[in-house]
Amino acid sequence: MTQAAANVIDRVRQTRPLIHSITNYVTVNDVANILLSFGAAPAMVETFDEAYDFAQFSSALYLNLGTLPPEQEAAGVQAVLGAGASGRPVVVDPVALGAVPRKERVLNHLLRVSKPAIIKGNGGEILSLAGVAGATRGVDAVGELAGLEESAVESARRLGCVIAATGPTDIVTDGTRLVQVHNGHELLTKVTGTGCMAGALVAAAAAVETDPLVAAVAGIMAMGIAGELAAKVAALPGSFRIALIDSTYQLTTAKVAELGRIDVRSV
Repeated sequence: MTQAAANVIDRVRQTRPLIHSITNYVTVNDVANILLSFGAAPAMVETFDEAYDFAQFSSALYLNLGTLPPEQEAAGVQAVLGAGASGRPVVVDPVALGAVPRKERVLNHLLRVSKPAIIKGNGGEILSLAGVAGATRGVDAVGELAGLEESAVESARRLGCVIAATGPTDIVTDGTRLVQVHNGHELLTKVTGTGCMAGALVAAAAAVETDPLVAAVAGIMAMGIAGELAAKVAALPGSFRIALIDSTYQLTTAKVAELGRIDVRSV
């Protein structure tokens, strides 16, 4: 699994997939830059009249429910319909699910009209996806997040997609396989938008990898390793943010295969 995920890095760089990204206004620039550093081509298209058509010729869609004004919500629905019509993988990031009731309504609408390849959120959001209350505060997970693995597996089976939960140990499952990703660094929690950036890398990986579990592991593991490398040269959040983009640019298949730390088991 580690080598399969690491191989995604070179395939992204070789093919430069076009990633249609509808993300929140707080992190849109960081998402675009991390995709460029990873070797993908970002396109931040969120106009209602353009989203359906653009999603059809993009390589993958990353839809982040962060700020989500009405026009962005409408464009997101059009984008998932366009991606579905052309068989493009969709990665949904249900930011603030469990904290803001509207987010649950929006996500349920998206799930009725489309089938995402991957749903990626923090641990609290993934618990909320499974119906566990009180696991989020704003956009952050809170508490011990007991039962996260079981909730992720249940949601993957129920929704028929890969579920990825980021946290101190990242969890990725398709309902039959479960992967724990142990890469990462505390400074990733001190910079706004690293979860959004990880979601974008997952979408870039899904554009070139047909197994969505491997794609999710590849994107999340790459972000974790880039965080570890950035922390070696930057000890404060401001400089760490810049170093994170630089470290993502310097990732290679060999480096990810060497530094990746994962556990895989059947469930």
